[in-house]
Amino acid sequence: MQSGCVRSTSLPNMIWDMISATTGMSESIPLLASDRCSLSPRFRDIYEPYGTMADFDELLKTMHKHGLKLIMDLVVNHCSNEHEWFKESKSSKQNPKRDWFIWKKGKTDENGQRIPPNNWKSVFGAGPAWTYDETTDEWYLRLFVIQQPDLNWQNPEVRHAVYDLMKFWLNKGVDGFRMDVINLISKVPGLPDVEVSDPDSKYQPGFKYTANGPRMHEFLREMNSEVLSKYDVLTVGETPFTHDPKILIQYIRKDELQMVFQFEMHDLDGRDPANPMKPSPYKLPQLKEIIGRWQQAMYEGNGWNSIYFGNHDQARLVSRFASDAPEYRTRSAKLLALNQLTLSGTPYIYQGEDIGMCNMPKDWGFEEYKDVATLQWVDGVREKRQQEDGQEKPDLDDLLPQMRAKARDNARTPMQWDATKNAGFSSSDKPWMRVHDDYKQWNVEAQSKDPNIVNAFYKQLFQLRNDHLVLVYGSFDYLDFGNEDVFAYVKEHEGQKVLVVLNYSGKSVEFSVPKSVSTGNAKLLLGTLGKGAVADGKVALEAWEGMLFTL
Repeated sequence: MQSGCVRSTSLPNMIWDMISATTGMSESIPLLASDRCSLSPRFRDIYEPYGTMADFDELLKTMHKHGLKLIMDLVVNHCSNEHEWFKESKSSKQNPKRDWFIWKKGKTDENGQRIPPNNWKSVFGAGPAWTYDETTDEWYLRLFVIQQPDLNWQNPEVRHAVYDLMKFWLNKGVDGFRMDVINLISKVPGLPDVEVSDPDSKYQPGFKYTANGPRMHEFLREMNSEVLSKYDVLTVGETPFTHDPKILIQYIRKDELQMVFQFEMHDLDGRDPANPMKPSPYKLPQLKEIIGRWQQAMYEGNGWNSIYFGNHDQARLVSRFASDAPEYRTRSAKLLALNQLTLSGTPYIYQGEDIGMCNMPKDWGFEEYKDVATLQWVDGVREKRQQEDGQEKPDLDDLLPQMRAKARDNARTPMQWDATKNAGFSSSDKPWMRVHDDYKQWNVEAQSKDPNIVNAFYKQLFQLRNDHLVLVYGSFDYLDFGNEDVFAYVKEHEGQKVLVVLNYSGKSVEFSVPKSVSTGNAKLLLGTLGKGAVADGKVALEAWEGMLFTL
């Protein structure tokens, strides 16, 4: 699932997985490794492997004691197929909860075979977004996996059941919600076939009819009126499959949400619908255009950006957008931090980014990959090759480099706290995922002792954001947009002006600041290598080096 879950950099993954599990079935929890998973069906309790409600209450109390806020993962586009709601719904067509989910009669193809109600493709794998149920001879919609039937938000009983569970957690004292794929809750009536965009596939991406549907804003305004407006909380909606700021800025209103997660940056290197795991080459101006367009659109439209470069659905930043080579890894992590934390909006730092964690080792095999999206993709390739080559066990080794580049598993290895067993993440003999091999060198404890390392750099940047509000609220203007090595921009706010210069290449470069920008009084605020100057309108940068100047 495309998703943007906010996770703390100062609390173990386990705690945040526990929080996700409280609000319904979340794809991020460890046991969802195949279609045989069995997860907590409850919306008002803690998934048993992660603890108890007493543990949660203690966590919340302790966080508030230390001035921290806890934002929960609200998963209400779908729920677990083990939830009592769904068990009742599938029991018979006459059950009162039948209409709580989306059921339809199927079709019959030219060979008399049973086929789904429409040609929508599942977000994961090459199969349909529907599952057949023999009990009632109908299909239920599940945009993601079999275990995640979509709730029918057209039914007011469903909506008010969701509002009640939101109140349950807010009354406990939680501080807001990250709303999982919230822009999918309104589907186009009739659920029509979508036009063919991938002629090699039987099923087609149905986002045209499932994302940002006709009743989206009606539903969110009702949610706000019934629940959110009565509490002082943060709200951020995950809104995938949408690259148009004009559409998503409509969600950012006093009577809807405060901000959204958009995924255009993360779709940049995965544009092949037939092979989403294969990295697509791109040039730096393409990345600039995406970042700058969202910065400018929100600024000009009185919206607000959520600024995230990575999350549990994306490969690690350093490996994906810079270099995790040993000689460049630290400076690359700092470069990305400098880019992200000089953009306007609310920053979200995913666990491990603040210590430069990277993708899984290249020598790890298939057995180390657990994510449902990865496994279904591998199964699909295997089946295709079996059909084409007639081999029962086709060679799949060529898939591993692609998995190492793009698989969601890369971001899900345990957080590396120290050099003890399992990187201090768990006392278990075997955590649900293997700890990265580099944990003894790359961990929080080791970095806390080194003022020149990645973690200290993040702390410096956060202090600068507090001291220089131009970084938080400023306008955004490109410099030398077509430059394929350097990403440079100027920001302004209430008399403050800063210049950011970032070398997104593995070579030394010299950047000429346009004459329209006065650099006579340029002063270095922060450099990824601890240095930097503008001399005669030029900035000399080493490989993967970045600098922040006041003007």
